[in-house]
Amino acid sequence: MLTLDDAVALSVWYRAPRLRVLEQVRRGGPGLTLESVIDAVADTPPPAGLPGQLRRRAAQALASARRLGIDVVPWGDDRYPILLAPIADAPLALWLRGDAAAFDQPSVAIVGSRAATSYGLEAASRLAGDLASAGALVVSGLARGVDSAAHRGALAAGGRTAAVLGSGVDVVYPPEHGGLCEAIAAEGLVLSEWPPGTAPRAFHFPARNRIISGLSLAVVVVEAAERSGSLITAGCALEQGRAVMAVPGNILSGRHRGCHALIRDGAAVVESAEDVLAELRSSSLRPAPRPESAPAQADPLLSCMQAGESYDVERLVRETGLPAPQLLSKLLGLELQGAVRRVDGGRFVRAGRTC
Repeated sequence: MLTLDDAVALSVWYRAPRLRVLEQVRRGGPGLTLESVIDAVADTPPPAGLPGQLRRRAAQALASARRLGIDVVPWGDDRYPILLAPIADAPLALWLRGDAAAFDQPSVAIVGSRAATSYGLEAASRLAGDLASAGALVVSGLARGVDSAAHRGALAAGGRTAAVLGSGVDVVYPPEHGGLCEAIAAEGLVLSEWPPGTAPRAFHFPARNRIISGLSLAVVVVEAAERSGSLITAGCALEQGRAVMAVPGNILSGRHRGCHALIRDGAAVVESAEDVLAELRSSSLRPAPRPESAPAQADPLLSCMQAGESYDVERLVRETGLPAPQLLSKLLGLELQGAVRRVDGGRFVRAGRTC
C-alpha cells in the first residue's frame, strides 16, 4: 500500500482521474508509489515536477492537520469506514475531527430540504433521535434545515452523529453551525475528503453526497422537492446498493414531490424509526452479541472464508449471494465480535488467521 504521505499527495491532486487512481491504489502491490500511480493513470506525460509538487502540498496539509488536531485516514487503513471503502469512487483520504470509532456503528443517513418546514424539521429530529437511541450513527451534511435537525436530534437523544462537509473540517459552512459542528466533533465525527483550510465550493456539495450515502446502510429523505439536492444523495445510494427510504408529506405542497417520486419508484415509506429498523432487519442496529452468547464461528458467512485467504467485498457477495448492504452489515458485526478483521486494501480475513 501507499505511504500516508503519498496517499495524501494523491488525494490533493485535484486534476487526477480519480476513479483510475483509486483502481491503481486498490490493486496495490509492493512497488506502488506516487510516481507509479501518476505514470499509470496519466493520458499524457505528466510534468516532471508533479510528484514533488503534490508531496509539498501533502506536507502542508498534514502539518495543518497536526496543528489543528485533525486526523487523516487513507483508503486501506484499518480505521477507514467499512461501508465506504468498496464504493467505486471512495475518497483516497478522509480528514476527521472526533472519534473514528464512530464508524464501527451501523449508519443511517437523513437528508432533506435546506428550507424545511416545521413538519420536516420535527420529522428529521424525531427520526434521528430514535435511530440514535437504537444504536445507529446518524449521518448528514450539516446543512441548514433537515440536516441540522437530524444532527441535533441524534445529539439530544444521547447518540452519535457524523457530519460530512463540503469544505475542510476546520471550515464550518454554514458559519452559524459552528457550535453544532463542535458538539458533533465532541460526541461523534466531522469528516471531509478535502484537506484543512479548503473553502466550500458549489461543486463540493454534490460530490460529498456520495460519501453521505456511502457511509450508510440506508438513506432516508425528508421533505425533498422535485429538484432537491437530496435526490442526488438518493441516486448515489441506489448506485451503491443502499436502501432508499422517504418520508411522505402533504400532497398539496410541492415541497414533498421528490419524496413522493422516490416512493413511486419503490422507496420504502418511513413514518417512524421502526420502519427504518424493519427495512434494515433491525438486529443489525443492535450491539453485536458476545461470541459466547452467539458463537461467531457458526456464522454462515465465516464458513465461506477459508483459512489463509483474504477476501474483498465483491468476492464475498458472489460466494454468499447476500446483497452488498446486508453483507457489509454482517461483516461489521463480525468485526465487532472479533471474528473478522480488515487488512490492507479493504479486504477481510478471519481473525487469528494470516494471509
